[in-house]
Amino acid sequence: MASAAEQLAANMNWSSFSKATELKKRIWFTLGALIVYRLGTYIPVPGVDPAILADIFQQNADGVLGMFDMFAGGALGRMTIFALNIMPYISASIIIQLMTTVSPTLEQMKKEGEQGRKKINQYTRYLTVIIATIQAWGIAVGLESMSGSAGAAVHDPGMFFRFTAVVTLVGGTMFLMWLGEQITQRGIGNGISLIIFAGIVAELPSAMVGTLELSRTGAISALIIVAILVMVVAVIAFIVFVERAQRRVLIQYPKRQVGMKVMEGQSSHLPLKINTAGVIPPIFASSLLLMPLSVAQFTAGGAGGPEWLSTVTALLGRGQPLYIALYIGLIVFFAFFYTAVVFNPDDTADNLKKHGGFIPGIRPGKNTAAHLDHILTRLTVIGAAYLAFVCILPEILISEWSVPFYFGGTSLLIVVTVTMDTVAQIQSHMLAHQYEGLIKKSKLRGRNR
Repeated sequence: MASAAEQLAANMNWSSFSKATELKKRIWFTLGALIVYRLGTYIPVPGVDPAILADIFQQNADGVLGMFDMFAGGALGRMTIFALNIMPYISASIIIQLMTTVSPTLEQMKKEGEQGRKKINQYTRYLTVIIATIQAWGIAVGLESMSGSAGAAVHDPGMFFRFTAVVTLVGGTMFLMWLGEQITQRGIGNGISLIIFAGIVAELPSAMVGTLELSRTGAISALIIVAILVMVVAVIAFIVFVERAQRRVLIQYPKRQVGMKVMEGQSSHLPLKINTAGVIPPIFASSLLLMPLSVAQFTAGGAGGPEWLSTVTALLGRGQPLYIALYIGLIVFFAFFYTAVVFNPDDTADNLKKHGGFIPGIRPGKNTAAHLDHILTRLTVIGAAYLAFVCILPEILISEWSVPFYFGGTSLLIVVTVTMDTVAQIQSHMLAHQYEGLIKKSKLRGRNR
């Protein structure tokens, strides 16, 4: 009997997916948009010699440039129109969100609902253009001073090349920002996260081939590769476990009278995730660290680079103590900051009070808000420690034992989390479609009667 019920549920799921035309359109749109993004990562910036640039990047593959190139899906190493990727937009979003907490004007806009959100999004776009222009100019200047064994990276340096490079790179970032918004609205999942996800996954096969090549040449032993694979599986299992973990706060509702009937008191749970901020803190931290460091490394890489800039880039190299300390600090900061943005204990306490709900043993109102804030703070401490551990683990392995852990830490966290969120959205769409079908059937039965 149980197997028949399971088969029926499976048939319903397959049937609902095959009939959910809206869901299929959204999936196809998302796949099409990601294909367009991947094609753009192969369109080079005019005036740059890709072969010489590839030679330069090969020498810096283990540094900051190599890590940012992984997030950009190889676009930076090939110096294509999407070399800046979506990072300027993420940086602009961070700045606007921070300003929202200190600026009364922006805070008022946030409370205006949809209209206020549109204004804040417009300001974010303007700031994205400014940040992308500054970063593109730094990269263009740095490219002019770069040279490899076969010659200079730029064929014809000068103001025309700088202008062309800035326009191309800024245009690529703005297109990716627009594409991410379209995926969010018309596709499945969060568009910005999926673009970063696609870039990381696209570089995974070449990273695996590079690791196997190191094993073939004897640079690393087969035992280390097996240990890396075991560690990847263990970290994935750990990420899934923590991301699904919740602290359920008991909510009690008193008896209430509806007409002549007295409804019994009900109880439910308020689920609080251990990692409320999700994958946002590592993305924000990486954006604030990697993009400025990449521009600095471009500028310091040339013959005319200032000495102090070379010293800063050396101190902030991957695996260096200062880099690790800043990375951990930014992850912890954004874990607490973004948790405060997405969950407001005062609003939750007010909503519970309006609907007659209360936490047993806690007075409604301010006491409930303080209790929820206390629970959330402890959970965020655990969540921030978890994020810092997962993201710093490969950095320590690379610096201490020279392990070629290309697919680790932040990238692994992003891939697993984005996959889980996307699958959850697909399941919710299928469930909604199933409910719509049941409602239509009940209406038809009612009419036939």
